[in-house]
Amino acid sequence: MASKDEFSFSYRLRVRWAEVDRQGIVFNGHYLTYFDVGMTEYLRAIGLPYPDGLLEYDGDLFLVKATVEFKSPALYDDELDCHVRIGRIGSSSMQFLFALYRGDDLLVSGENIYVNAHPVTRAPAPVHQAIRDAVSRFERA
Repeated sequence: MASKDEFSFSYRLRVRWAEVDRQGIVFNGHYLTYFDVGMTEYLRAIGLPYPDGLLEYDGDLFLVKATVEFKSPALYDDELDCHVRIGRIGSSSMQFLFALYRGDDLLVSGENIYVNAHPVTRAPAPVHQAIRDAVSRFERA
């Protein structure tokens, strides 16, 4: 179970009407959208706004694995804090970890693994040292 103090970044979002299902809770697929927004804002926060920040280093990220663990539902108009951190950087992959909180209540956690690839050929490529350095500086701050 993820705790807030494991993360150095969070981004607040509000559940919109179009994101809830007939039961009045966030439809499960939207949590991946929340993770995607969180990842984008994380990259912006470390100085690599997506996609241009990665394209500068001839890289782009392609999702290869997404995991969502549901603990409690989010509801219409809830304010959620999407906590994001890098769990691991491999030679050509990056693991993003997520935790969605409503106040102090953990609602959803997840993991997305992305392969870094050349933006034109889409062939896997090593994660550039400048990206590694940006993550390292941010996560240690």
